[in-house]
Amino acid sequence: MTTALPERDGHEAVVTLDRREGPFGEVVLRQRGRHYEIIANGCFLMDTVDGRSERLLIQAALDELDRAGGAGERAGGPSVLIGGLGVGFSLAYAVAEPRWARIAIVEREDAIIDWHRNGPLGAFSGGALEDDRVAVLHTDLLEYLAAADGERYDALCLDIDNGPDWTVTDSNNGLYGADGLAVLWHRLQPGGVLAVWSAQPSVAFEEALRAAGFSDVATHEIPVSRGVPDVVHLARRGG
Repeated sequence: MTTALPERDGHEAVVTLDRREGPFGEVVLRQRGRHYEIIANGCFLMDTVDGRSERLLIQAALDELDRAGGAGERAGGPSVLIGGLGVGFSLAYAVAEPRWARIAIVEREDAIIDWHRNGPLGAFSGGALEDDRVAVLHTDLLEYLAAADGERYDALCLDIDNGPDWTVTDSNNGLYGADGLAVLWHRLQPGGVLAVWSAQPSVAFEEALRAAGFSDVATHEIPVSRGVPDVVHLARRGG
């Protein structure tokens, strides 16, 4: 990793730790004080300041499975696919819950996986990538989900880009449209739960979920220090 001289941003020094060109553009890891940030193509994606909404992404899906029953009893416990490794909060939280029988984590950026295996983000994922239940899938989420012979999961927990209404990478828009939601529906077991993180609430996305055949659509809001709350959109595939 390379270290650049700090840039001044407000009252904190911002240090660029690594900068890489990937198949979808530039990805940057920066340090701001005690915290780390991931920047994609010049746009802020996430940081390590507050992982409450990323943890809720996992917990809300598990709670919804428990509420309805059935799906979580299959093969000794439920399976979950987490879309997006990010700074590792969601994966670490899933690994800390013994009820998950299988955990797949999909991340298309080699740099982000490396920052967890060999860099400072490993402190936030806490070695979760090495858990026996975890399969690290280094691929594009849309391509993985679209595979005809793909596995079905009890829960899909997606933290891709900044959510349905604000994407940094144009190709991610396809995940939240009618075709993408149809793919997600088919990748869930009957009774399975879809949880989608977003940087802002989206009534339009709730309507799209219902139009795609999902039921029990709900939105959980997480207040943040400034601006609109983070949210987790929840929906269920009927039996």
